[in-house]
Amino acid sequence: MGEPSQVQQEAAQRLLRAYETHTPIPPLTADYPELTVEDAYGIQLEQVRRWTEDGRTVVGHKVGLTSAAMQKQLGVTEPDFGHLFADFVYAEHEPIPADRFLQPRVEPEIAFVLKSPLAGPGVTVTQAIAAVDYVLPALEVVDSRVADWKITLADTIADNASSGGYVLGSTPTPLHEVDLRLVGCVFHRNAQVIGTGAGGAVLGSPITSLVWLANTLGALGTTLEAGEVILPGSVTAMSPVAPGDTFTATFAGLGSVTARFAQS
Repeated sequence: MGEPSQVQQEAAQRLLRAYETHTPIPPLTADYPELTVEDAYGIQLEQVRRWTEDGRTVVGHKVGLTSAAMQKQLGVTEPDFGHLFADFVYAEHEPIPADRFLQPRVEPEIAFVLKSPLAGPGVTVTQAIAAVDYVLPALEVVDSRVADWKITLADTIADNASSGGYVLGSTPTPLHEVDLRLVGCVFHRNAQVIGTGAGGAVLGSPITSLVWLANTLGALGTTLEAGEVILPGSVTAMSPVAPGDTFTATFAGLGSVTARFAQS
C-alpha cells in the first residue's frame, strides 16, 4: 500500500487517541461512510507503523471473522487480519489487568507457531502445514476502541481487527498428532461452561485460516516469519470480561489454557 491518505491519517489518529485517553470513539464509518476495506487496512497499517517506530515489536498476526455467524452479522464473505505485538502476551499465572482494555472479551483459539517463513501469494495447504512448528491452546483477549462494539467490517479492520492480548498454553502439539478440524473445545468462565466448539468452526479448519492469512499478507508484501504466533480465529462465541474473572479453554488432545483477570 502507498502513503496513507489524509482520511486514513486522521482516522488512525482517532484510534490512537482512544488508546491514549482510554475512551472509546464513535464508529469511523459514521464520519467516513465511504470507508473501504482497503482504506481500513491503510488505517491499521498506519497505526502499526507508528507503534513500531515507538519501539513495539510485531510477534505474530491474528485472523478474525472466521465463523459463519460473524461473517453473516457483518455481511462479509471473508475474514480479516490484525497484528500481534510483544506486549499483548500474558502468562497463564499472571493476573491480566482488565482496566488495560476498554471493552474486553475472551475467545478460545488453536494457535500456530511457525518454524519457517510463509510468503504468499500462492501458499498451499501443504506448504502451510510444513511451516508449522506446533500448535498450542490459546485464549485471545479481543477489544474494541469503538464504543459499544458497534462495528462494521471497516471499523474492526481499522482497529487492528479488534486485537487486545492473548494467553498461550504450555503444551505444544505437532500437527501430525491431531486433526484440527475435529478438536473439540469446552470454554469455561469461572468454572461454568459458557461455550463448546471445534476447530472446524474456523473456516472448516484453522489451516484454511493460516493459508488465507499467508496469501492475503503476501499480496501486500508481508511474509509470515519463523517464530510468529498466528491466532486463526475463535472456535466458540466470545465472552465479556469482568474484573476477577477466570477463563479456561480445554481442547481435546491439546490440553488447556487459563486466563485470569485481576480484581479491579
